[in-house]
Amino acid sequence: MKRPLRRSFAALLFVVLVGVASFHTALRRAVAPAPVREPSPVFDPARLNATLLRLAAVDPSEASLRRDVDDLLEGRLPASSARARAWRRDRLVHPLHLRHHQFPLHRRGHHPDHDHDPLLHPLPRHEQLYIDPSLRRALHSWYRLRRYDAAVLRNLPSLLSLPGRISSCAVVGNSGILLRANHGPLIDSHAAVFRLNNARISGYAAHVGSKTNFSFINSNILHLCARRPTCFCHPYGDGVPILLYICQAVHFLDVAACNASSPSRHGAPISVTDARLDVLCARIVKYYSLRRFVIETGRAAEEWDRVHDAAMFHYSSGMQAIMVAVGVCDRVSVFGFGKATDAKHHYHSNQKTELDLHDYEAEYAFYRDLAERPQVVPFLNDAGFAVPSVMFYH
Repeated sequence: MKRPLRRSFAALLFVVLVGVASFHTALRRAVAPAPVREPSPVFDPARLNATLLRLAAVDPSEASLRRDVDDLLEGRLPASSARARAWRRDRLVHPLHLRHHQFPLHRRGHHPDHDHDPLLHPLPRHEQLYIDPSLRRALHSWYRLRRYDAAVLRNLPSLLSLPGRISSCAVVGNSGILLRANHGPLIDSHAAVFRLNNARISGYAAHVGSKTNFSFINSNILHLCARRPTCFCHPYGDGVPILLYICQAVHFLDVAACNASSPSRHGAPISVTDARLDVLCARIVKYYSLRRFVIETGRAAEEWDRVHDAAMFHYSSGMQAIMVAVGVCDRVSVFGFGKATDAKHHYHSNQKTELDLHDYEAEYAFYRDLAERPQVVPFLNDAGFAVPSVMFYH
């Protein structure tokens, strides 16, 4: 056979062999069973709900909170309060007294806004505090009441020293969606108006109203107020009560210091909400956060704390205000809760993002149930509490 012919035959043979191999491969693929895909998670509603209720009742911060309270009662600044160790010198005169008070003083900075807020000093870990007896009693009582008791909602009017239930309440949030409508007159028409975190109303009255009966803040906000002269935290007038929930036990020092400097200037003290209400709010929002995590990720509820700082996770001041309104009002109207891509985060500021300490989407899911089907809200109906009419204005 001539060489060119041998080469052509070899090439033809190679093509035939490759074709046969490809045919066998294709045949095996055709008759082979399809790969088994992992099925999408299917949740048994009853078992899932039981798991969520069980996990929502767990407080990962309990151990560290107990240590902080013990430290304070024994006259030590809590080890976990490193971010809260700066205290004004005049804040420590009464009701707090330092047995040793010679520290180096440091200025906060040279920004013009700080000129009126002079010297701060760091409070070293080893310094001994003398805790005023009234502060000691308040701290001990607050911690003792940190337990689950759904009946706290029913008892809120008396716990807040109200003469009775309020006929209608408007809870005004801080979302930029408030600027879309002129709800000011409608808000002011309610018997009581609740506002959050010292949001400004000057210049915005047409959208947010001008009336304020209760101011709700969290203790992180109060901590900032306590660093100002005379502990100013009353933007709505001296007679407007301030209610707050405690984020860190060390913030009881701010409450005591601010109340000690306020009576001669302000007609209303700063009051800490009942710790049983804190526990109820925390359980509800954690339940909705757990449920959202399971539904959106398909992962086990026990993995929730891998994506959340479980010890620092807590509910917002807005949720606190809504829960108090549910407990003391016969009709609740809610304004300025929610977000939109074309609206500012806060109507009165340029804040861009939300705090990652809260799960706002979980809170929104709770609000929807509260307004549309309150009977399904966990923990809320344990004491047979009848949820009043709740309406959200968007």
